[in-house]
Amino acid sequence: MVRGRHIFAALILALAGGGVAHAEDLPPLRENRHINGSLLSAAIGDEIRKHCPTISPRLFLAMKKAWELEQYARKLGYSDAQIEAFLESERERDRMRALRDKYLRANGVIKGDAESYCRLGRAEIAKGTLTGILLREN
Repeated sequence: MVRGRHIFAALILALAGGGVAHAEDLPPLRENRHINGSLLSAAIGDEIRKHCPTISPRLFLAMKKAWELEQYARKLGYSDAQIEAFLESERERDRMRALRDKYLRANGVIKGDAESYCRLGRAEIAKGTLTGILLREN
């Protein structure tokens, strides 16, 4: 099972579409637009919950999704090693952090201003985005 610290990152893989394929036929995980968009949503949610004292992650839902995700990613044909390598890659983490930070800035988040994180979190929750469903207001 994918480790708990990867819950936000891992839970997104299950949302990718497609059938079973051989590992050599699959594009690298980083090239899948849906997977990357979903991972970005999870990364945004994780950053919001870290900096907003009135927003928490929906841990039970995230853990359930992580388990479902692992099963689904395997169904797509990705091996545990491929998934783990993608999630552990510092290069991929740096890339995702840069995309996350760009989104946060574009949506009015200011480092050090907790309320700006909370404002975005409340907006994501209200819109029912993937980021929003992974969060709850306390």
